[in-house]
Amino acid sequence: MTKGKEIVVKSWLELQSALFDHSWNEEIGRFRSSYVYRGAADKGYSLNTSISRIGKNYAQLETHILRNFKKYARTETSHANYSVWNWLAVAQHHGLPTRLLDWTYSPYVALHFVTQDLKQYHLDGAVWCIDYVKAKEELPKPLKDALFEEGNVFTPELLEPVCSSLTELAGFQDDPFVVFLEPPSIDARIVHQYALFSMMSKVNGDLSAWLQNHPDIYFRIIIPAELKWEIRDKLDQANITERVLMPGLSGLSQWLKRHYTHLYMKEDLNIAANEINEP
Repeated sequence: MTKGKEIVVKSWLELQSALFDHSWNEEIGRFRSSYVYRGAADKGYSLNTSISRIGKNYAQLETHILRNFKKYARTETSHANYSVWNWLAVAQHHGLPTRLLDWTYSPYVALHFVTQDLKQYHLDGAVWCIDYVKAKEELPKPLKDALFEEGNVFTPELLEPVCSSLTELAGFQDDPFVVFLEPPSIDARIVHQYALFSMMSKVNGDLSAWLQNHPDIYFRIIIPAELKWEIRDKLDQANITERVLMPGLSGLSQWLKRHYTHLYMKEDLNIAANEINEP
């Protein structure tokens, strides 16, 4: 497996090899991957966070956005006494701009997000793959020690005793670093998507740049546009669908809408997508 590089797959079988060949764990004699995955419908998508896209002063606005979210959300949630890490996870889950990025332990869930939007089937997609066990070794010593007997990924409860604020997180060292954080089971969507978040120690930290400086920790799989239909159909057969990953009537409706769109010609969908994306 070539790490820190791009792997271009040409078939479903090559894709399976790229996703699973790294999963053998010699220590326990089991197939237990140490990677997390993030799917993108367009390989050109960056790893920019949602808060970085709200304007040039986003770094100064983060605390204000989160403070107001907590103020107005208290009547809507049961998280009034939660730590900042719980609040960040709740906020990200509900669409607030934050420094968090969504990841999953499931490569098939990542593939779902590569192929969910039919309007982007004319574009090559990508799956980012990061070794979260190796990433843990790059943490500042107090954070690494906190995980020593607990595993490889923080939960809010594990992180809070050693680091209770965003300011404290940034203060561990000058160079930005990445923390992986498992959210509380807010709802079935978090559970079904096997979800977790990445978080840079500084709000303006660049995960892409950090990965380039640690090429042995990640690789990226490029999925040609012409392979997306096969992947989508096989994911549907494996029950990796909106109906399962986004439980409720909205997810059911999205699944049915996409499922019956196959009545149209693939070429028509691609033409429509091109027209939509034209300036």
